[in-house]
Amino acid sequence: MSTIKITKENFEKEVLNSDKPVLLDFWAAWCGPCKMVGPTVEQVAEETASFAKVGKINIDEEPELAQRFKIMSIPTLAVIKNGKLVESVVGTRTKQTLIDMLKK
Repeated sequence: MSTIKITKENFEKEVLNSDKPVLLDFWAAWCGPCKMVGPTVEQVAEETASFAKVGKINIDEEPELAQRFKIMSIPTLAVIKNGKLVESVVGTRTKQTLIDMLKK
């Protein structure tokens, strides 16, 4: 399974009501580090499809969601479990770090 484009329209269904942990990648097309971490996020989506979801939120297209999570810098990677934010980090991370965040 690849990443899911998260919008304000599908946020509740895909993230808040998910029965699996969700890794959210807050990004923008103009962000260099976002482009660097993008392929890693895609790999995490493929490798964790059995137990997690991975979504991408373009902060330019979804400013309400960026504001809701108080995103100040990107890329921000956040893990949501049972509708609650459990962890978030700013900047690029290794694939294993992101998988470990989902498994906590």
